Amino acid sequence: MANRALYSSRYVSILAALFAVEWAALAIAPRHRQDWLLENAIVIIAICLLALFRRRLALSNDSYTMVFLFLTLHEVGAHYTYAEVPYEAWAQTLTGRSLDALLGWQRNNFDRVVHFCFGLMLALPVWESTRRLTRESRAWSWVVPITLLTTCSTLYELIEWGAAMVFGGELGMAYLGTQGDIWDAHKDMAMAGLGALIGVSLASRPRRR
Repeated sequence: MANRALYSSRYVSILAALFAVEWAALAIAPRHRQDWLLENAIVIIAICLLALFRRRLALSNDSYTMVFLFLTLHEVGAHYTYAEVPYEAWAQTLTGRSLDALLGWQRNNFDRVVHFCFGLMLALPVWESTRRLTRESRAWSWVVPITLLTTCSTLYELIEWGAAMVFGGELGMAYLGTQGDIWDAHKDMAMAGLGALIGVSLASRPRRR
């Protein structure tokens, strides 16, 4: 991240067009349509906020790339539901080997990986926003992104829990996606916090140099 690209409206427009194509493709016959709708409600809110504050935030191309990559992962999870993304079948097809066996996983961990990526990939946009909006010291530019992203991860887990309580049944369990792990929410939040810590460390490296 040392050579962070400046903002380019053309580049962001290309990313937006690519995401629109991905979104349309993954909107076709999702595994659980209602779960897909719930997952995409958050995406719509996020995109509206980015569009609303684009001039004030003026994020770099790198930041928009990280947002694009994270939303792409999220859309894959929304299409299949996080607990049923067939990454194991993809790995078997591409390499002939079991990814779960290689990593020692006993469950579908796509959701946990995406929680880690939430912290890792969105750390740079939040770090840049913190530097531009608050002009605080270097310490605060570390504290705010890590705290904010970990808090957002916690709120998301609470939303999942609330949705599972309200909708119940298959839809509630598909959205919650605990796969029988009573510590699933705690582990997801921890992974988001770890990702944010690593992401902020990488984002701030050029300034330390």
